[in-house]
Amino acid sequence: MHPLDEALQMQQQDPGLYTAATHPGYANAVGPFGGITAAQLLQAALLHPQRLGEPISQTVHFAAPVNEGEFVINAQPVRTNRSTQHWLIQASQDGHMVAMATAVFAKRRDTWSGVDATFPHNLPDPQSVAPMQWQKRPEFTNRYDLRYFDGVIPHELSGQERPHGQSSLWVRDEPPRPLDFAALASICDVFFPRIMIRRQRWVMIGTITLTSYFHADSALLTQVGSDYVLGVARAQVYRDGYFDQSAEVWSAKGDLLATTHQMVYFKD
Repeated sequence: MHPLDEALQMQQQDPGLYTAATHPGYANAVGPFGGITAAQLLQAALLHPQRLGEPISQTVHFAAPVNEGEFVINAQPVRTNRSTQHWLIQASQDGHMVAMATAVFAKRRDTWSGVDATFPHNLPDPQSVAPMQWQKRPEFTNRYDLRYFDGVIPHELSGQERPHGQSSLWVRDEPPRPLDFAALASICDVFFPRIMIRRQRWVMIGTITLTSYFHADSALLTQVGSDYVLGVARAQVYRDGYFDQSAEVWSAKGDLLATTHQMVYFKD
């Protein structure tokens, strides 16, 4: 079984109430990788028998550290309309809430479509970019094939500040796995903290909240399959102990699959 599918396994206690667990393959420096927590929360709603349509957005609040072991997820639809469904998803461990999410699911329909965002040009082929080889990398990064061609964390951090914290990379699950909504939710958080790219040094950080917007439907994700997707990440402002970073996730053919934005705490 793929490591992501192992992490997404959960036992149903009641409709929407599941027992899940952390996975050692997705460990971060402290606790689990936030992207895998986001994927587990979304998966609980995806499994619910009353689910309507497919996810179009998810906002995760990381309220407290998740300790190694089991935790409980309660995913319930709080309002269902004809074409949209609003969700409250909560994760608790030892009687305390550790993460919560709101999500919106919807029935998509055929309409006029257009894209204002610009797909980058003159991109290197994924096979021409060396995968990240970095001994100090957190364990969860070994679950992804990360091929940075701009804004990578170097082997030796120089401390010489860059003019910006933007990065571009090709990425897919490792080993390769067909893309679905849970995998896309985790990839939305796969980008290194922008402050480390900008300042070229280690900084203590913690994501406070992460919002992802899913622009693809399941048919488009099926077309992507296990191919690489393009990630472009940047920050806007670093100030008073917090910074935000945003990212776009594109298919190799130029379809915008997701956009994401998060607020991050840092201690300098």
